[in-house]
Amino acid sequence: MTAGADQTVYFVEDDDALRFATTQALELAGLTVRAFAGAEAALAAITPDLDGVVVSDIRMPRMDGLQLLARLRDIDRDLPVILITGHGDVPMAVSALRDGAWDFLTKPFATDHLIATVSRALERRGLLVENRRLRAAAAAGEAESPLIGDSPALVQLRATIRQLAQADVDVLVEGETGTGKELAALMLHRLGPRRSHPFMAAHCAALTDENAGIELFGHAADSVPHTRLARTGTIALSSGGTLLLDEVGDLGPASQAALLRVIEEREVQPIGAARAEALNLRVVATSSVDLAKAVQDGRFRGDLYHRLAATRLHIPPLREREHDRMILFVAFVDQARDQLAQPDYVIDEADRRHVLTHHWPGNVRELRNYAFDRVLSFGGAAAGDAGIRDLPTRVADFEAATIVDALRACGGNVVRAVDVLGIPRKTLYYKLTRYGIDPDAFRS
Repeated sequence: MTAGADQTVYFVEDDDALRFATTQALELAGLTVRAFAGAEAALAAITPDLDGVVVSDIRMPRMDGLQLLARLRDIDRDLPVILITGHGDVPMAVSALRDGAWDFLTKPFATDHLIATVSRALERRGLLVENRRLRAAAAAGEAESPLIGDSPALVQLRATIRQLAQADVDVLVEGETGTGKELAALMLHRLGPRRSHPFMAAHCAALTDENAGIELFGHAADSVPHTRLARTGTIALSSGGTLLLDEVGDLGPASQAALLRVIEEREVQPIGAARAEALNLRVVATSSVDLAKAVQDGRFRGDLYHRLAATRLHIPPLREREHDRMILFVAFVDQARDQLAQPDYVIDEADRRHVLTHHWPGNVRELRNYAFDRVLSFGGAAAGDAGIRDLPTRVADFEAATIVDALRACGGNVVRAVDVLGIPRKTLYYKLTRYGIDPDAFRS
């Protein structure tokens, strides 16, 4: 049982001898008990944040157990209420189950049976109360920043981002894959004086020296093959705002050299242009590799590194944020339930155990994928209840699960997944957005 020491059994019984004996048995089992001779007194002591369960007799004067159940349902529909009844009231107790009671016991009941029932109810209540706390923490974190968590590392990270955002300096954001580096870069932009100007991202891992010049710097009219039109590069488009160089360590040597001039001179010269254009921008670069070591190994220019790394921001891996894991998981489960139309999914003890013990080499991205996978799996497990789920929902669940399977088989490679699924790339991207599926989460 996961019940903590603060979990309490509220026991309501008007028979003095039975109340005393049952209270004693529950306390001998290690449970904390508050006993009441009537429903009114119990009701006055129960609050919506009660971390416990209620056990009540049905036949009582003034307010009976069924009336107490109805009042408790108004306070908290998820509060476990266990009813105790005589043999003649079993149909009444079964009806109470339909009205939201957790369980019922018939007199005379075995003490072991009562303790087992209460223990299960306390375990479920403990999980629900913890999930509520985590959701509140996630909501509070999202209100302040999309970087969710209340661990000391995350609190300090958010404070540092707020300071650096106002400083309007170039920043190198370092951290493992999946930790949220691009999100940190976006917050540096949104919290700073450039928030009303463009935030342009250049994904350096997708650029070769051959196409980086066109993508980053643009070109004048009639200056490159197969087009007569001029093109404005990503760097020029970010002028006035923020330029994100995502995974800057993946740029080739020629692109690194050209980028160095941009950062030093704050100007860019498109391919084929007669003169350079002045820039007013902030540069935020991210890297999941150790750029200092890459400099030592000759894979990255030292002068470019020192320009980028004048101010550095480190994003901690998830394994160092144990306190944040469940907060993040609850937030991602809520996203998945909304997007995948699975409102009935409930986080269980197995989820909790996995989230807290797994190493999470893929960090927050892997955790988000696990949350969506669990909610999708719940949809598959509920196939026996398909008759109460509408056809569009069932089709959407199947489609999302098929896309997840294809991405997992293709290691997150969207091009290969398009071939496997036999749909246009544009269609796949639309469905990825619709179902909130991140291909990067499946890359090894």
